[in-house]
Amino acid sequence: MDLNELRIQYETAGIDVASLADDPIIQFVAWLDDAIAAALPEPNAMTVSTVDADGPDARVVLLKGVDQRGFSFYTNFESVKGTQIDADARAALTFHWQPLHRQVRVRGTAVRVADDEADIYYRSRPRSSQIGAWASPQSRPIADRSMLGRAVEEVQHRFGDDEPTRPPHWGGFRVTPRSVEFWQGQPDRLHDRVQYELTAQGWTRRRLAP
Repeated sequence: MDLNELRIQYETAGIDVASLADDPIIQFVAWLDDAIAAALPEPNAMTVSTVDADGPDARVVLLKGVDQRGFSFYTNFESVKGTQIDADARAALTFHWQPLHRQVRVRGTAVRVADDEADIYYRSRPRSSQIGAWASPQSRPIADRSMLGRAVEEVQHRFGDDEPTRPPHWGGFRVTPRSVEFWQGQPDRLHDRVQYELTAQGWTRRRLAP
């Protein structure tokens, strides 16, 4: 396979900067709604990038909330990304909606969501996912999958018919953005890029070269 020959010509409409919302969160929600309306698989999937002493790290997780405070997702605080964020709050998010030839890049600071908010989200999850949050020692080595099965059985026995409570080691992070870039594929790789940056006076907006 010659990777140099893997190429798609983007023919989508470009970005009219004047038509964009003044607030990048509002603009993001509009693009997310477009991805949902297009029936894209997991339109809320995003790459979460963190950093530690060994350098940058990244993985795909699901966006579970977006509002003027930022972009939120949930995880085990003792996982690799959880410990990385607790040690260094700098984080980046990347959304890629390939059929729409769009990307959104977010850079900002991650903080834990409030306990009551995490409780509400945890209660909305399927019971099996609630149990899994207790059972899985996320990111740590395990001997085999049977270990997970035994851990699930132990948690199920512990709670019985009761509703599981949220584990103290599990909750949410919210990335508060300081910059948000909207990328739209264009012909001949002359893509449209518009970046919002947060200043003391509020959000500013500028076009970037592809």
